Amino acid sequence: MNEYIKLLKSEPVLKRLSVIQLIAYFGAWFSNVAIYTLLLEMKVTAEVVAFVAMLHFLSGVIQAPFSGSIIDSMKPKKLMLILISIEIIATFLLILINDITDLPLLYVLIFFKMAAASFYFTTEMSLLPKILTADKLQKANELHSIIWSLSYTFGMAISGFVVYMLGVKIAFLLDALIFIVSFFLLFRLEIDVTFTKSTENLFEMMKDVFRYLKKYPHALHLMLVHSFVGLTAFDALVALMVDKYYASIIATSLALGLLHSFRAIGLVIGPIVIGNWVNNKRIVYIFIFQAIAVWIWASVMQNFYLSLLASILVGFFTTTLWSYTYTLLQKNIEEKYYGRIVAYNDMLFLGTAALTSFMIGFLATNDYSLEAIAIILGCGFAFGAVYTSWVFKAYNISNFK
Repeated sequence: MNEYIKLLKSEPVLKRLSVIQLIAYFGAWFSNVAIYTLLLEMKVTAEVVAFVAMLHFLSGVIQAPFSGSIIDSMKPKKLMLILISIEIIATFLLILINDITDLPLLYVLIFFKMAAASFYFTTEMSLLPKILTADKLQKANELHSIIWSLSYTFGMAISGFVVYMLGVKIAFLLDALIFIVSFFLLFRLEIDVTFTKSTENLFEMMKDVFRYLKKYPHALHLMLVHSFVGLTAFDALVALMVDKYYASIIATSLALGLLHSFRAIGLVIGPIVIGNWVNNKRIVYIFIFQAIAVWIWASVMQNFYLSLLASILVGFFTTTLWSYTYTLLQKNIEEKYYGRIVAYNDMLFLGTAALTSFMIGFLATNDYSLEAIAIILGCGFAFGAVYTSWVFKAYNISNFK
């Protein structure tokens, strides 16, 4: 943990961006719990739950082909402020959702809210390699994941109680208010990076990045390796677990908050314990450990308390898996293509997450048990280990440690 503190002290811009991340992510999880609680209270079908979970990721997939080109042709701070503004508006309008007839509006708001969030994330991840050296970048990515996990932990837990005590609309209002705070913190931040506006139009820039990927296929394979982390999109599965197994013993919002919070505990402590241990050879083992963790979770799923403990194990390897594979990509591509490559990388990652959410809903409505669905997801990580091993053998991937 001392390494992260030293990093923040030595990089003031990263420090302010991290504070903004912490506040914005914390607020975001208020609405996340509220949305799923609202859906379960409406008695919607598994397909609707899965579709909403899929929308959280699908929006990022659709805008990704254009976002990378925009990132490479627009100043990062200006773009990030615009995106936070969209999140504020979309979040505030969630208070208009009252019953099942409002589902179309809910879909639209989630789409724009998450598209802006994904766009903001891609912009920031494209900015970090420009302000940090290689050794600091890995730690910055780990720190980003830890901040996300801390926000996830406390946001989900506190939101569960807020929704239980005060209702979903208060959660939506709190979320919007916290985004407003994030906006003003970013507005006051000076980001001093060299920015060269591209003279190419957006479509030419899109074609150029495909030419780059064709010439350097290792970049595409690293994007695919990272996309396996999208299999951790468990939101729909957790909501269905609560509805099927735990609703009779604990309030829906509290169960959702606790399950996500316990997984986030694992997300926080994982990189602290194994972050310095992982390297290009050992990342394959992290994929295998992630698969085993999900299979253990499947075996105890019907027991609420054992499921809480298993959730910690499921989250333990995820942060390191995400941050290491992301950094590998960042350090094995040319700076000129940061925005576009990172955007397409996020598109593949979010596409995997969206497909995972859809698969969960599809299998659940076709009489697959929730345990069987979790086992299938674990098999996905096992396949990821095999694929990653092949990529490192087939290409000369730089080990940045």
